[in-house]
Amino acid sequence: MGVFVFLPLVLPLTALPLARLAEHHLHPRSASVFLASVAVVLAACSTFCLGLLVVVGTAQLPGNPLPDSWSDPEVRAAVPYDEVAGKAAIVALALVVVACALTLRRHVRFRLRAHRALAGLGTGAGVGVGIGSAEVAVLDDEEPYAYALPGSPGRIVVSTGMLSCLDEAERRALLAHERAHLAGRHHRLLLAVQLAGCANPFLRPLRAAVMYGTERWADEEAARVTGDRRITARAVGKAALFSRRVTTPGLAAFAAAGPVPRRVAALLGPVPPRGSWPSALTRAGMAACVAAAGTAASTLSAFNAALALFVALEAATPL
Repeated sequence: MGVFVFLPLVLPLTALPLARLAEHHLHPRSASVFLASVAVVLAACSTFCLGLLVVVGTAQLPGNPLPDSWSDPEVRAAVPYDEVAGKAAIVALALVVVACALTLRRHVRFRLRAHRALAGLGTGAGVGVGIGSAEVAVLDDEEPYAYALPGSPGRIVVSTGMLSCLDEAERRALLAHERAHLAGRHHRLLLAVQLAGCANPFLRPLRAAVMYGTERWADEEAARVTGDRRITARAVGKAALFSRRVTTPGLAAFAAAGPVPRRVAALLGPVPPRGSWPSALTRAGMAACVAAAGTAASTLSAFNAALALFVALEAATPL
């Protein structure tokens, strides 16, 4: 196999052109789900490859619990510089495990603390139309922020500072936006691409693309519910002007993720088509097809390289 065994570690770079095309030519819903799926598949191949490299590179070390046959020259020949690659893979895999564990821990702790803090909180009745519902938690805080907190049930957390920046129609757009985050389970997509970025740094740009896609998805849902794209655009723009970035690990914060000017410009433009890819006869369609074919080939190559190394180990395993 030679150097091809390292393909799963570097092929995630090929997904970046597809992310740019998906942002510009796909409906935000389709782009978010598709890019998150690509990130998870490539991250899984990359992590699996690291694990196999650890096995091949360390099987010959004395005292290891692995089968002796895994240190045969035929198996080690599948990986160039197997000892160096194996030791480097140990460090890389340890960093992946630690980074993913810390990300999950931070995400879970934030959600638990937030739900405990909101357990006995009133719903803020009288602040505005629709604000007094049980799903909305209004915090007495001058700092403007709003985000969707998933759970059973999910809650919308919004500060009085944010509500004071918006008029009644813009508050409806804000709530519709956050309800779209909860209904679409956007926190799962965001957490998936965040973990994928921990598994392979080359996948981190996909996280930014999915964050932007989920915000655009929620923007379009808010515009559909309110029936006014300009009001939704105005709410996004005003919230961005007054708010600061709120630390909500793996969650979606209103006007805190994604390039806000692009979101506002998209809302002031036509409704994005719900079709899949642009026509292959157009320049954008041809570019999208080429990028999709390249990404699919890269994914299959990464899977094939990891599988080939696994088959080599399995063939050397005594019955």
